[in-house]
Amino acid sequence: MSTSRPASEARTGRLLAGVLALLVLAFGVVVWLAGWHVGADSAVYRAGALTLLHGDPLYTRDVLTALPDWVRLPFTYTPAAAPLFLPLALVPSGLVWGVIAVLSVVALMVVITVVSSSPGRSLAWWALPAGTAAALALEPVWKTLFLGQINLILMAFVVLDVLVLSARDSADGPSAGKRASGRRWAGVLIGVAAAIKLTPLIFVPHLFFTGRWKDGLRALGTFVALEAVMFVVIPVDAARFWRDSATDPSRVGSVHWIFNQSLNGLVNRASAVAPWSLAVAVGVAAVLAVPAVWLVVRLHRRGEAAAALLVTAFYGLLLSPVSWSHHWVWCVPLITLLVVKARWWAAAAVAVLFVSQIVMLVPNGGDAEFGWGLGWSVLGNLYVLAAAAGILGLAARELRLVRRSPQVVTV
Repeated sequence: MSTSRPASEARTGRLLAGVLALLVLAFGVVVWLAGWHVGADSAVYRAGALTLLHGDPLYTRDVLTALPDWVRLPFTYTPAAAPLFLPLALVPSGLVWGVIAVLSVVALMVVITVVSSSPGRSLAWWALPAGTAAALALEPVWKTLFLGQINLILMAFVVLDVLVLSARDSADGPSAGKRASGRRWAGVLIGVAAAIKLTPLIFVPHLFFTGRWKDGLRALGTFVALEAVMFVVIPVDAARFWRDSATDPSRVGSVHWIFNQSLNGLVNRASAVAPWSLAVAVGVAAVLAVPAVWLVVRLHRRGEAAAALLVTAFYGLLLSPVSWSHHWVWCVPLITLLVVKARWWAAAAVAVLFVSQIVMLVPNGGDAEFGWGLGWSVLGNLYVLAAAAGILGLAARELRLVRRSPQVVTV
């Protein structure tokens, strides 16, 4: 009885989580039948796949011809993303948002489950459904769902790849494994994620810095192979993307808008979009890379793979020229990890930051960001400042540990 009860409770928790996912799907069907206009970005994914099937250009127009009338957006993803979105072409236009939404909620559950899993530790049966439901209140999460974005799905790809497929023989402790790579398919999911959006490429050096060279090369090879295929399928469009679109961050929107919570967004707001803004942002990111990489290596060597992954994820958000506020879904595994480690005050602080909707409340739009002043500037760049402070603070704490105990743990 003592062994079957926890298993039964775990099944109850998974069942409740499944019910939550079904409710999201049911709402997606309601949205479809009612003809509501929700999920502009999910419409772009489907339109990109249809454009590829029709043989039309992906990047020559500001708006895809296959989009519904209420969406006027360009295709800002890589050429390899279009064939990866082909399954969405089989879904009715109005139902695409519901499909993306339910997959995103399932991805949210996967991330919470993986990050909270540890040998010898079992969460309460209600933790998964309650944690998933609570995460829906976080601004990056609900905005991702509302827009029909795939941020949660891509995050699940990375988490599964790094913490499951690339996991070493032993999950915890400084003696965690001796192999230089994980399973045979480790790295592939990161390569696929990067072939959809370029930003997951930041996790390739993460694999290299943590000693998983085969996995990193497999991720890079997957990305290159998928993009190379598109030079055969749509050579003109593929060349146009890598020549023009990939190096033009303004193509996805105004880089100074408050919702661009990256170092580049911060500097552009402070400088009123001066031409040197991106160079300064890259310089700051280069300086911040030193403590970030050192911290990743230290945490990984100590067996804290999830913490190391989160440092890379948040550094990537700072480094990217454009990190919209809905890209910051990495707050979910961060809060999960802090709760698991019983860092209640830190978990509460992160939750309050992302539940507060602060980036929705600060004056923004047009040229409003240029006249903020110090007070609004702090609030309007709070995601950026919090992430940078977190990386520097953790690095400073780690440096104090090194001075107290200079022995370096090796893999």
